[in-house]
Order: sequence, then C-alpha cells, then structure tokens
Amino acid sequence: MTATLETGATTTLDGAVTQERTAASLGRPGDALPPVFGTPFMIADMERACAALLAPLLGPGDVSVGVRIEVAHSAPTPEGAQVRASARFTGREGPLYWFDVWAEDQGGKIGEGRIARAVVPEAKILARAGARL
Repeated sequence: MTATLETGATTTLDGAVTQERTAASLGRPGDALPPVFGTPFMIADMERACAALLAPLLGPGDVSVGVRIEVAHSAPTPEGAQVRASARFTGREGPLYWFDVWAEDQGGKIGEGRIARAVVPEAKILARAGARL
C-alpha cells in the first residue's frame, strides 16, 4: 500500500429503492416485512461507500473487509425513492480503518453509525473461509 487516506475524506453513493431492496424482499411467504428500504441494503450501501474510500490503498491481491458495524436505521424509505449513503474516514486503530456513516432520502437522515474495515490479502480471506467447511 502506497496511498494514504486522509482523516475526513468522504464519499457518497446514490441508489434507488427498488422492490429487490425492500425489507419485504427478504421474507418468506407469511413474514410480516414492510415494502420499505431494508436495513441490510442500507448497511450494504454504507459498506460500499467505506470500501470506495479504501480502494486506492489496496495493493495487488488485496481486498477490504467489514469487521464491525454499529448502525441504527431510524426512518423508513418507500419503494421508488432515492437514497444516498455516505462514509467519512475518522482514523485508524491498528489494522482497522474506522468510518462514520450515514444514509439519507429526500426527507432527511434515515440511518447513521460507524463501520470498521480492514485491508487484507484476498487469498488469506478465501483460505480462512475454506477452512471453515
């Protein structure tokens, strides 16, 4: 890794709430899940924003992986709406890169929290995953 990530660096990703990204899409028949933006999809958008900030730091064969997520989802967003997920790099603690994250729709903030990611060789992650079988 030769690049550096400056504290305060921020990025934002935009997306749409499609039927496939609703809480209802995660359920099985009979589950009582609403047709609004699903929490796992909000978190995934936040993780993608963090990963985008880390991308310039990746060496050949490296990937960034999620390590810790502390996120609250505070407001529903209907299908068809636009959402925006943002990440701001706040610092490094050992191997962990920490980010403040938040998501918004047209009505304002819908979620916020913090996420930690690490940069590791992809081969190491795949070997560890394979050893779990």
